[in-house]
Amino acid sequence: MQFSSIIGQKEVIKKLLTSVRENRVAHTQLLLGPEGSGCLALSIAFAQYVTCKNRTETDSCGACPSCVKFEKFSHPDLHFFFPTTTNDAVKKDPKSLLFLNDWREYLTGCNAYATQSGWYDKIKVGNKQGTIYTRDASDMAKEISLKPYEAEYKIFIFWMAEKMHETASNKLLKTFEEPPQKTLIVLTAEKYELLLPTVRSRTQLIKVPKLSDEEITEELFSSTQAEEEEAKDIALLAGGNWNLAIETYENAKETQNNFIIFRKWLRLCFRPGNYLKLNSLNAELARIGRERQKSFLGYGLETVHNSILHNQGNEKYVKKSGDELEFSKRFAPFINTANQADIYQLLNQAIYHVERNAHGGILFSDLSFRISDLLNKTPAQ
Repeated sequence: MQFSSIIGQKEVIKKLLTSVRENRVAHTQLLLGPEGSGCLALSIAFAQYVTCKNRTETDSCGACPSCVKFEKFSHPDLHFFFPTTTNDAVKKDPKSLLFLNDWREYLTGCNAYATQSGWYDKIKVGNKQGTIYTRDASDMAKEISLKPYEAEYKIFIFWMAEKMHETASNKLLKTFEEPPQKTLIVLTAEKYELLLPTVRSRTQLIKVPKLSDEEITEELFSSTQAEEEEAKDIALLAGGNWNLAIETYENAKETQNNFIIFRKWLRLCFRPGNYLKLNSLNAELARIGRERQKSFLGYGLETVHNSILHNQGNEKYVKKSGDELEFSKRFAPFINTANQADIYQLLNQAIYHVERNAHGGILFSDLSFRISDLLNKTPAQ
């Protein structure tokens, strides 16, 4: 991964380049930034630059044997540690080394813009949370004692370092403080306060800011088929998070479909005179499958939330535009203190029952009539 493939972050890249040029590379660094800012991608690009045989003033060459191996995340002197837990393939004693092939595949697929949810989906761990274990610390201790295989430096990258178990952190404190010569350790994290103070104090902190709307717009426009105005709207919704921006772009069709159906469904619920149309729509919702049903109901929760924001004068927090924004404004007057909690509860309960294979036709019919009653409910005077 080269610096040229990083989205934005010009100032951070400049700082990293300067440290190499002036021979002031800190042996243990902490890149701290929110999800979607590119901390992991920056770490890998920096590691590739440090080991490149033909680097320029601004980037690695991308063509030497070292760079070729880095592009595949398989350089023998590049070592990753990341949160893991048990799954169907690793039933006990999980650690990073056992998931390395999955990790490389995942990095290739997301271009090193990793997310916890994306990684956990990749290794199929369900609702379990990952940890960087003491076993990982032991593996690092063994590896760091060896000389580099090919490069000038041995490089160790910790992704989501705040997920490091306290015992593992304590085991590595001496290593973080005084690693062997020609060793570079890079920790990336999103939550500074979750790192042990003793770990924080042994690193050089580099803050990675969230991306600007302009940077996300430019990248969407150049790397996808998004139109300029669409890219601007997505960037506004993303709030500086590239992962959210690309997810929003890829899910735009589903979101638009949810909007159209939800608006139609609410109108029929509000004035349920035409029961044939309402029953027909409910039958359609019953056939679309559980995941799409949950997506539809989740969109309903988001719409109610946006209506409450409108009612409270917090329109700036409504991450919608165009027809969706106009609809949320018009829908807002029908959400009030007399019904908003009950509507929230109904939609959440519906998601709960969908997950447990409730009969779709009965579920949406019942939900429609309950929502109809609530929409016509006004606060007591």
